[in-house]
Amino acid sequence: MAMNLRLRPDAADALRAESERTGLSQQEILRRAVDEHLGLTQHQLRARQWPDWVEPPTESMRPVRAWVSPPPGSSMVDVLDELREERL
Repeated sequence: MAMNLRLRPDAADALRAESERTGLSQQEILRRAVDEHLGLTQHQLRARQWPDWVEPPTESMRPVRAWVSPPPGSSMVDVLDELREERL
């Protein structure tokens, strides 16, 4: 569907700036905004401050268990310090 849209000057400036910042066309930004407003997108959880490349979580938080442990007698800080020294 094609339509004409009249924006307030401040909204037009903000749209232009967002288009330049993200590299998306102004039409694409408006399409996404309409889709989100109407609930036609999977990204309803996305916070406004998140960049477009950030995908919101699809499930609630779950417990995380460490799968790497430091050698006996050292801490993870010691291991990281050794790795840092090797890189330098």
